[in-house]
Amino acid sequence: MTRKKGYFSLALLMSFVLIFAAGCASEEAGSDSADAKDKSITVLVEGGSPAFKVSKETAAEFKEETGYEVKIESVPYTGVYDKLKAEVASQAGAFDVATIDILWFPALAGGLLPIDDLVTDEVEQDLFAGLVDGGSYNDKVYGMPTWTNAKNLIYRKDLFEDEKNKADFKAEFGYELAPPKTWQEYRDMAKFFTRDTDNDGKTDMYGTTVFGANNGDAVASWLDHAAQAGANPLVIDEDGKVLINSEPYVESLQFLTDMLTKDKSVPAGALEIASAETSELFWSGKAAMMIGWGHFYVPSNDPEQSDVAGKVGSAPMIAGDAGIGAVPGPWYQVIPSSSKKQDIAKKYLEFLYDKNELYMETLGVAAKKSVFEEYSQKEGYEHLEPLMATLSGEQTQNRPAIKEWQQIESEALIPAVQYALSGEKTPQEALDWAAEIIEDLLPPQ
Repeated sequence: MTRKKGYFSLALLMSFVLIFAAGCASEEAGSDSADAKDKSITVLVEGGSPAFKVSKETAAEFKEETGYEVKIESVPYTGVYDKLKAEVASQAGAFDVATIDILWFPALAGGLLPIDDLVTDEVEQDLFAGLVDGGSYNDKVYGMPTWTNAKNLIYRKDLFEDEKNKADFKAEFGYELAPPKTWQEYRDMAKFFTRDTDNDGKTDMYGTTVFGANNGDAVASWLDHAAQAGANPLVIDEDGKVLINSEPYVESLQFLTDMLTKDKSVPAGALEIASAETSELFWSGKAAMMIGWGHFYVPSNDPEQSDVAGKVGSAPMIAGDAGIGAVPGPWYQVIPSSSKKQDIAKKYLEFLYDKNELYMETLGVAAKKSVFEEYSQKEGYEHLEPLMATLSGEQTQNRPAIKEWQQIESEALIPAVQYALSGEKTPQEALDWAAEIIEDLLPPQ
């Protein structure tokens, strides 16, 4: 309604406001009756992602159950963050639900609707440790988990089960060839399988890879190893003290650097390698092992995507002195607080959570432990049992939930990993440098 200056007396205006407020709650933020004629919700997802596919294939059923059409807006990965950040700033009410990466919560939480009432004790009991915390900020829950994931060991079963390889490995290293469980075993096997298979004088098979590309994957991979070496919490403690130049972080970066520069058991172009490049090497038969996201096992056994299909096994993440540890990569559904249809948006979150198995069928991972357990008994999902072991690992933990994280990652941690792997600095020097950068980025204590 448009109010013209002088149109109402103050008394008449106040009477109208009281009647209007009592009889028409539709103007309140978050009310599903804000526009009774608009029976739809708008869902923001990454284009081509599991969230896009599941939202699309369930839209008709949701409309049948609730009467609400699901309008899907799909954008590239970074576009999800950019659009949601703009929504948080403008409060325009453009989106009712979005599916987001765990990394974005600190920056977006101020514009999200708390959903503690949806994440009940029953829900939490069916989730892996840390999954609720990953979707929370300042003790409020904002995210309903859609799927979780972590890096696992994926390996060539045919190479590990070959009798000649078994005999040769035992003769050289003094113990049985089997999927590695420790850093030393992993390093030994990476060296063993690095070879010139066609005798042309050039290495064409590598034992594994080291991540050093200019993205967060390289940081997460290094932090996996830091956690295994005993880092807990990761990067910054509860008092804001920067930890990354202490022993577990230096030890883990030294380990990766030694595999690259001393053992030469990984491709020399490590500064251009992360998950995508690693999986391509493995699928094309040029790597004996890869530490890759758990669901990478699925395409590894697909003949249309992999030259080594049918020859692939999966094992839990290797363990350092502190045991198995990894940095999970979960995604969540959230509701912008600017949504005018919060009630139906909550129903949508519950609706898809009840169908969590669809993410398993689409991606190869899900959020519920019960879904993991059910599908782990099915053919084609052999990666789930070792992935459950990794997700339940004593040292598995989330990255710090701080607003400065993405800046810390891009301005300090990625360069530090690259400095060490390139030989420009020692691991200790690189992490000392990064610690100073992080201290400058953090607010004063």
